[in-house]
Amino acid sequence: MLLVVLALVSLTGLFTTRVQRKMPDFEVYYTAASRALVAQPLYRAEDGHFQFKYLPAFAVIASPLALMPLGAAKAAWFTVSAVLMLLILWLSLRALPIVHHPPALLLAGTFVAMAKFYAHELVLGQVNLLFGVLVVLAIVSLRRGRHGGAGALLALAVVVKPYGAIFAPWLATQRNRTAFATMTAALIVLLLLPALRYGWTGNLRLLGEWWRTVAATTAPNLINPDNVSLGAMFTRWLGPDSSARLLAAGVAVLLLALTAVVVAGRGALTSTETLEASMLLLLIPLLSPQGWDYVLLIATPGVMLLINYSADLPRGLRIATIAAVAVVGLTIYDLVGRDFYGAFMQLSVITICVVVEIAALATLRFRRAA
Repeated sequence: MLLVVLALVSLTGLFTTRVQRKMPDFEVYYTAASRALVAQPLYRAEDGHFQFKYLPAFAVIASPLALMPLGAAKAAWFTVSAVLMLLILWLSLRALPIVHHPPALLLAGTFVAMAKFYAHELVLGQVNLLFGVLVVLAIVSLRRGRHGGAGALLALAVVVKPYGAIFAPWLATQRNRTAFATMTAALIVLLLLPALRYGWTGNLRLLGEWWRTVAATTAPNLINPDNVSLGAMFTRWLGPDSSARLLAAGVAVLLLALTAVVVAGRGALTSTETLEASMLLLLIPLLSPQGWDYVLLIATPGVMLLINYSADLPRGLRIATIAAVAVVGLTIYDLVGRDFYGAFMQLSVITICVVVEIAALATLRFRRAA
């Protein structure tokens, strides 16, 4: 309890001294919420780099934020995000099929590995923590047999971050299809929600504008060194006018095929949801063109699972996995310096380390450990 109090005091100090004047991504949400409140267009080219790129339903659901002054809304979202940070760690622990190490060790080790991403999330005012909590809560719900609730949570996760749609085909493979049916139905309702404010035609127009905005802003993001997607890795290695897109697609297909093999290999194993969902969460930043490095915070349950089951990995892969988790989490700009960090990100070392972590999760399934 004392540690929680100290953490909250530290976060309060961080907000008042450094974060309050930042949170640029939250300002994007706030602007979109303000527009949705009065049924104005959401997707505007004049917003430049800070264009709104989320589904229309997100802006409608977030519109009550616009009833608050921006400063108060920032403080409220920062507080919620701090709670979500603690919640994703706690839920990841609850999602483990078997706990092999002291909970305090698992929580501390995972926090250290993820801390730089949590901090970046708080400074930006992003919603990846909300997305991660919704997904991990859905995992826990599935493990408890609450399939309908899990499906609804994953539908809401898609509204928060559209790449949550990757969980739909996975739910279709579950023995109980209730979660898949619920996710599909809930997602349809959520996608139609903006029609209450914009009308049927207006909602369809917004969905088309959303898709055009996402497509038009993808290419410039691939050369940004903070992008850890496969597309960005090959683009930086080979250049934009190369076979980078084809190679990225090929590796993506291989990783998805590996995930499919892992899912198909669950057999008679029980409590398989955590490992499979963790693989999908690790895949998201690699597959998404918007795969910024801080999105890796959604890998929290996967990292905790790897720490928990590290003894079940072959010695060589265990060492490689520990090294990968450490390199991803501990290579911090303020510690290694601008030049080293710039070269590190330009070489896409993080992307390679994430592939190692995915291989480790697959190995745990092949060894029937989880």
